[in-house]
Amino acid sequence: MAATHSEYRGYLRNTVDIEAGQHRFHPVQSSEPTYRPLIFGTLAVMGLLQVASSVAILLHLTGYLQEVDLSTAPHRPIEEVQTEPVLNALRDTKKNRQRCKTPKDSLPSAHLPISEHQGYSKKGDPLPITIDWDVDHGYRHRMGYQRGKLMVMESGFYYVYAKTCLRYYNLRADDSSQARVSQEDLSNIQLFQYVYHESIKQNSKAVLLIKTGSTMRVNSTSYNMYCAQQGRGVPLEAGDALYVNVSNAWMLDLQGEGTYFGAIKLGN
Repeated sequence: MAATHSEYRGYLRNTVDIEAGQHRFHPVQSSEPTYRPLIFGTLAVMGLLQVASSVAILLHLTGYLQEVDLSTAPHRPIEEVQTEPVLNALRDTKKNRQRCKTPKDSLPSAHLPISEHQGYSKKGDPLPITIDWDVDHGYRHRMGYQRGKLMVMESGFYYVYAKTCLRYYNLRADDSSQARVSQEDLSNIQLFQYVYHESIKQNSKAVLLIKTGSTMRVNSTSYNMYCAQQGRGVPLEAGDALYVNVSNAWMLDLQGEGTYFGAIKLGN
């Protein structure tokens, strides 16, 4: 019985010692760094920046759209806003013409339609002749004109262009405005366009700039039309001249929309 009591007291002492020993040892903190709070903080900052940028863009776009719409017509219906500029343009044509006038400091340029009065030697003549241009219905700015020639008044690099349309159709016998040509004369027609340059440095010697054309067979029983168009850049001097020659000029289309000649200065 005494042994049992001593064992019980030993058990109690061992239990108290064990609990006291547990308080003596402190838990060892982990030396490994903790990245979880850093990741959460970074994600939170990125989310706030994204929300702020989205709000700023939305405010900017909303303000821009309101500025355009309100400044255009704050208190007018859409139909009135769309039709008012057209009506003003039709009512005030004089002001529009003044606005379209060429400024004095603009580059030299010219665009001339064909003249209805051409000096052909005879109908059916295949030899090239110089085309006359309609100055009254054309456009010239700081460029001259003399007997079919476009005169350069300012040196520089120019773009020169020309277009000619030739047509033929068999008129009725009682129409004397165009001579009737036999089938043999129409079997092999050469339609060529030449653009010449007269250089003042070479004593106005004519130099061929560009040419184009074709040989074609014309059908005398139907309407025939052929157009040739060409252009190129070339340096020109003040006093130079430009002109266009065409073969079989008796077939020229005398409408300015199809046959014209011009030049524009691109730079020095």
